[in-house]
Amino acid sequence: MEQEKKQDMNSLLMEKLISTRTILIYGEINQALAKEVTSQLLLLESLGDEPITIFINSQGGHVEAGDSIHDMIQFVKPEVRIIGTGWVASAGITIYLAAKKENRYSLPNTRYMIHQPMGGVQGQSSEIEIEAREIIRMRERINRIISEATGQDYEKVSLDTDRNYWMNLDEAIEYGVVTHKITHAGELDSK
Repeated sequence: MEQEKKQDMNSLLMEKLISTRTILIYGEINQALAKEVTSQLLLLESLGDEPITIFINSQGGHVEAGDSIHDMIQFVKPEVRIIGTGWVASAGITIYLAAKKENRYSLPNTRYMIHQPMGGVQGQSSEIEIEAREIIRMRERINRIISEATGQDYEKVSLDTDRNYWMNLDEAIEYGVVTHKITHAGELDSK
């Protein structure tokens, strides 16, 4: 009985999210989440051209899963508005920056963090060398995404991502990550 209630509640929640054209990205970015968000974006695109709203609260995770979501946000026809809540870090930033600058919102207490991709490579030295080259290319690509989306100089982004670079909301606005601070839903429609 309790399991049925949970399933009914989840079905109702998904139905409401689809009807309001809303997607939630919470927690670790991984392949399963990328598939779920991509499916939801394609579904909402098939249902109409009205804007899609994504809420994101993520510590980051798998770089390529984040890339998939980033690219799909830019691929679908409807405008995508993104709202940061809690924290948006690492691969979460890549996703967040996929929205056009005018469509990037944040709730007041959200923190943002950029940094270089992490690697945990083991094996023969030749394999480690290959993976190290790939991590460097990945870092350069991510730094370009951040630079282009924020308007910051590539060299500054490269320096800032050398270590964890945390920003509160005001700092994220100044950096060019966030465009709009909002405190309630009505502000989203008035921007």
